[in-house]
Amino acid sequence: MTGDSEDPNDDVQYHIEVGEGDVADAVLLPGNPERIEKITQFWDSADEMASHREYRTVTGDYEGAPISVTSTGIGSPSAAIAVEELARIGADTFIRVGSCGAIQPEMDVGDLVISTGGVRQEGTSDAYVREDYPAVADYEVVSALVAAAERLGYDYHTGVTMSADSFYAGQGRPGFEGFEAAGSDELVENLKEANVKNIEMEASAIMTLANIYGLRAGAVCSVFANRETGEFLTEGENRAAETASLAVKLLAQMDEVKAEAGVERWHPGLSLD
Repeated sequence: MTGDSEDPNDDVQYHIEVGEGDVADAVLLPGNPERIEKITQFWDSADEMASHREYRTVTGDYEGAPISVTSTGIGSPSAAIAVEELARIGADTFIRVGSCGAIQPEMDVGDLVISTGGVRQEGTSDAYVREDYPAVADYEVVSALVAAAERLGYDYHTGVTMSADSFYAGQGRPGFEGFEAAGSDELVENLKEANVKNIEMEASAIMTLANIYGLRAGAVCSVFANRETGEFLTEGENRAAETASLAVKLLAQMDEVKAEAGVERWHPGLSLD
């Protein structure tokens, strides 16, 4: 290896350009770098740590809880890089904060979807583990997101999310000049019948990597479109941002209660103030 070769294990991570001490234990993961301000508007403090390629990182404080956010760009390959490099510098909890298309008729634009698991229709997680390995959200993260949505009074749904590698053909949409991928006409209907709630592009890879590495992960997405009703509106980003931020505070409280009780995992016998 030459002296100037790229080393992804350097103290300052190659893609995200942050190092140890730059991020909190819990990191929110939006795709769009422009969503950073929509998240940090709810924080008490926010300082930019780095901005490189699609990865922009800000660290601050939300109601006494340390918190960070790193944008990941579009898709699972870049999201996996963020998880890899953030984990290397100490992050242990990841919450995807994004947008999605709902596929159940009772879900309205602007509602939140809290993922309990994922259909691994993206290829990134296949590079890590066999295809029948499940993408499962950490139940503490799910509990914190549900509690946050309840406290804030936001409408939400919980369930399985499908993560795709393509916005068009991979989600059953026509491609250029009306191209239709094999099976695309049945894709959404089959997922709907299986009670899958929504489609997006990163959650299953983030959850899979977190499980492999013994970390916590989950996802909360705002519904921009309902594929069943045809409704589309960029609505609910602030709700997802605030819910995820409050969830980080609740997770910090849960961790404190666990430590006081001498247990490793949260359970219903414990309570928060």
